[in-house]
Amino acid sequence: MLMDKLQTTFEGVWPSMRPIVLKLLKQETVTQPEWQGLFEAVHSVCLWDERGAYKLRDALQQDVMMYIKQAQNRVLAHREDQALLKAYIAEWGKFFTQCNFLPTPFRQLENSINNTSKVTSSNASSTQKKNNNNNTEDSLVRKLMLDSWNQSIFMDIKQRLQDSAMKLVQAERNGESFDSQLVIGVRESYVNLCSNPLDKLQIYRENFEAAYMQATAEFYKLKADEQLSANGVQLYMKYADQRLKEEEARAHRYLEAGSDSVATLTKCCEKVLIGEHLPTLLAECAPLIKAGETDKLQLMFRLLDRVSEGVTPILRDLEAHIVSAGLADMVASADIITTDSEKYVERLLDLFKRFSSLVKDAFMDDPRFLTARDKAYKCVVNDTTVFKLELPSSALLRGSKGTAPESKCPELLANYCDMLLRKTPLSKRLTSEQIESRLKDVLLVLKYIENKDVFMRYHKAHLTRRLILDSSADSEKEEDMVEWLREVGMPADYVNKLARMFQDIKVSEDLNTQFRADTTRHDAINIKILNAGAWARGSERVTVSLPLELEDYIPEIEDFYKKKHSGRKLQWYHHMSNGTITFANSVGRFDLDVTTFQMAVLFAWNQRPMEKISYENLRLATELPDPELRRTLWSLVAFPKLKRQLLSYNPAVQNPKDFAENTTFWVNQEFALIKNCKPQRRGKINLIGRLQLSTERSQIEDNHSIVQLRILRTQEAIIKILKMRKRITNTALQSELVEILKNMFLPSKKMIKEQLEWLIEHKYMRRDDDDINTFIYMA
Repeated sequence: MLMDKLQTTFEGVWPSMRPIVLKLLKQETVTQPEWQGLFEAVHSVCLWDERGAYKLRDALQQDVMMYIKQAQNRVLAHREDQALLKAYIAEWGKFFTQCNFLPTPFRQLENSINNTSKVTSSNASSTQKKNNNNNTEDSLVRKLMLDSWNQSIFMDIKQRLQDSAMKLVQAERNGESFDSQLVIGVRESYVNLCSNPLDKLQIYRENFEAAYMQATAEFYKLKADEQLSANGVQLYMKYADQRLKEEEARAHRYLEAGSDSVATLTKCCEKVLIGEHLPTLLAECAPLIKAGETDKLQLMFRLLDRVSEGVTPILRDLEAHIVSAGLADMVASADIITTDSEKYVERLLDLFKRFSSLVKDAFMDDPRFLTARDKAYKCVVNDTTVFKLELPSSALLRGSKGTAPESKCPELLANYCDMLLRKTPLSKRLTSEQIESRLKDVLLVLKYIENKDVFMRYHKAHLTRRLILDSSADSEKEEDMVEWLREVGMPADYVNKLARMFQDIKVSEDLNTQFRADTTRHDAINIKILNAGAWARGSERVTVSLPLELEDYIPEIEDFYKKKHSGRKLQWYHHMSNGTITFANSVGRFDLDVTTFQMAVLFAWNQRPMEKISYENLRLATELPDPELRRTLWSLVAFPKLKRQLLSYNPAVQNPKDFAENTTFWVNQEFALIKNCKPQRRGKINLIGRLQLSTERSQIEDNHSIVQLRILRTQEAIIKILKMRKRITNTALQSELVEILKNMFLPSKKMIKEQLEWLIEHKYMRRDDDDINTFIYMA
């Protein structure tokens, strides 16, 4: 009985257990019976000896500590850094291997101590019990072994380990070679040493990672300054870019993969190599953009995009360059582009392609840089330095003086569009695909125009001319253009009116067919009956005394139309009409395409071809208003394409405004078309030129109507917002208003303020009694 009892107590069992434990620590061979005996001995002590489990744990800890001290002495025997690291990694490797084997026979020890702890701490809170359970998830003996290593050898030589490892990493940065496993082995020991279940990487992060970051920052602070001062910014950027790539690759080797160490190291390098030299690097940006050094800019962008606010100054430099370079280019070619809409649009497109290429090659089409390009290009397109369109301000409409200058770009853009769609030398030399491509380019530029309503007004005017004169180069392209305008966001009411114009032309063709069937003079006239809502421009209809040959048709056409559509009223727009007459003299016979006004003037000589007629008598005969008569006469005495003019006059003047009442005009009996310096006996000449669709007075009206329509659109949008919101702040209202109107025009703050006051005055809305910057809708 005594012998059995001794075999179940710590004192009786430990002497036989200890040699086996020491063998395991030293990685010596243990037989199968010895290994099984450990399980039985631990089980017996924990089962029968009340304090045996604790005695067993303490004895085991003493032997572990003794082994660790011996290992420490073996490591410290090496003075050289690499030898020290090799020795430490070897000793740690053996010990860590046993951390996985030695705890196995002692599982019962762990359970016994835990059960005792639960009984003695039965009054502890549930939270404390939960934490205790979590802490015993790892093996008790394994934790004992790791903690012992940490408190003994690791704490004593930790600084030497770190210093030695960092020296090797620095040697690698300087181009020297060494066994990288030495650094990796040290890192792994830091990672595996921690027994804290809530933060397995605590020891690694607080020691190895911190030392690595500090050594890296110190190394590059010194190197960066040396490189920058010795080689300049551009070579330094290459150095920084290369080093960042190297350090990232190095970090993947030497830092723990399961942590955020690589990201932390990258940020550390970025701060030292880029962030601390940001002003110096940015100073190089504007010259590189100006010089178009896309490769260097790409490198700069790649570097500066790594740090906070690094890209923002580049965006500002890019915007400033695009605006200054774009405007400088436009000013330099002002003499050409102000008189040639084709050259103007081509210049704009060339600028856009140049700036887009810069953004693509230097900044990889990064959305931030595309936005900066768009913002700057918009400034170029809408600039009024080179030329401007003088629109009356809303104050002028009420009788005050002043004009609101805007870019003339939409007008020139519409002119270019007209050149592509009309029968012109430009459209004739281009293929259908080329015309379509250029029209798409027009739409591209249109996207950046602020006063799109001006483009639409001029585009409609040109379309009206083409449809009335039947001068479209491709009717299919005409209708395609309308749909493209719809696709790019032009207001629906604008686009619908254009579509209605095509419908009217087709209806007019049917009416002409029917009218010609009802009259014997069907070849002499082509009528176009158009919807005033889609076609009308201004309120003015010009009075003119038509030749009898035309006057006779009017009652006949009106009777025909009234039979088809009773209740509809016809209004004659003679300034939009044109025709062909035959002119005969001693030289030959010529067909002349003329406006109705030109026809009325020329028919004054129909019965008296050799007489001279004064300006005053022509005014009485034609009944044309003075500005229209002067403009018409000038087109007949100074038509730019003719070497011999149709009419002669005396005395000579520089412009039509200088015609006096006694200025006399007569038919030039020597009139002829000159070809190869020889007069031709037959020929046809178009004297219409650009058909004047409006009088001088109605052109002013047009500009007024643009502003008036903007006022109405602004009021309409404000009411629409207020109906939906019921109450809204001034800031929010202006933001939503711009969003609604941006596809037509950008309302100025002054216009918005004036329309708000007008709507308040007319009781459509009111200000909040407690906040004057809040508006309330009044139903």
